Amino acid sequence: MDLESYVPVLLFILVGVAVGAGPLVIGALLGPRRPDPEKLSPYECGFEAFEDARMKFDVRYYLVAILFILFDLEIAFLFPWAAVLGDLGSWGPAFWSMMVFLAILTVGFLYEWKKGALDWE
Repeated sequence: MDLESYVPVLLFILVGVAVGAGPLVIGALLGPRRPDPEKLSPYECGFEAFEDARMKFDVRYYLVAILFILFDLEIAFLFPWAAVLGDLGSWGPAFWSMMVFLAILTVGFLYEWKKGALDWE
């Protein structure tokens, strides 16, 4: 076994590292550095990132995040179903099973809406 057979693997690793690290290095070297208080403020989490770990925080952010994931998965199931609906038949069992799925998710959404989980005060 000679080392020449490992050249393609080494080349593949080097190209992968260059493609992954290259844009990061170029951005760090050429990118503008103009920090301001708005850019340095907390983003998405709703509270300062580096404070006491036992501080109180608003749970609604996590509820909205979970609801987003739920409805994102709903769409992930809906696209493939819609793509093959013509082949499955418009009023067959695949149609009604998806209608039941959508009805369950709609009832859950209406429940969350009625409980005020989506109201951000």
